[in-house]
Order: sequence, then structure tokens, then C-alpha cells
Amino acid sequence: MKIAIGADHKGVDFKAIVITILEKMGHEVTDFGTNTTDSVDYPDYGLKVARAVAEGTADRGITVCWTGNGMNIAANKVHGVRAGLALNTEMAQLTRSHNDANVLTLAGKYTPEDQLEDIIRAFLTTPFEGGRHTPRVEKIMAAEGT
Repeated sequence: MKIAIGADHKGVDFKAIVITILEKMGHEVTDFGTNTTDSVDYPDYGLKVARAVAEGTADRGITVCWTGNGMNIAANKVHGVRAGLALNTEMAQLTRSHNDANVLTLAGKYTPEDQLEDIIRAFLTTPFEGGRHTPRVEKIMAAEGT
């Protein structure tokens, strides 16, 4: 799977761990930065990841910042992207199965590092359930044009 990843200065160290996990799993990773702890603007990196997913150059995306909130807000501004914050494995599973999320947002401050591989695996392998969730996701997608 092709995975786009990006982080701000507060998520850069966590991003390096995520990349190692993804490569170990056999995924192709495109790193949109940042690669420094110098202060940067998180939307610049979250939007790059989201656009790669929306344009189809990446199958899924992962964004990382300190709390996850800024990256999540930024990524969700891109048409076709449904970014979900996951602090544990169950949240990762549910954002895929219920919301058909295509971008995973991680919080460098709050995501337990010892659960990181399980969270990523859950996000990448859990299918969208469809069924009763389909009309809900369709409503979200319809709102993108308003």
C-alpha cells in the first residue's frame, strides 16, 4: 500500500517511528516532512498528505502533530478526505469501519508508543463496514460541496 505521511515539528520524532513501522510492514512511504524540530505550520504538512490521498497518489495517509487536532482539522478540509484521530486500536478500527477514514491522525503527545504498531495495523487492515454507515459517510461527502 502507498502511504503518505507528514508531521509538524512536534510530531517529527513520532513520525520517524511510524515510518519504520510502515516499512517493516512492507508499505511504500512518501514522507512530506517536516524533518526538523524547528517550528513549522502544521497545515502545510497535513494538507500535503490529504491532497496525495485525494488525488490518488497515496492509498492512505497518516498525519502527526502534538495533539492530533490541528492535523485532523487541516486534512479534513481537502475534498475526498476523511481523517480520523486514533489514540488506541479500537478508535483506529472504528474510524475505518464506521467512517471509512482514509487518513489516520496520531497525537505525538497522547498516542501510546507501545500501541502504535497495532493502531497502524488496525487502520490499514480494517475494511469499511458499509451498511448503515454508508448513508452517513455519503452525507459527509455531500457536505463537501456546500
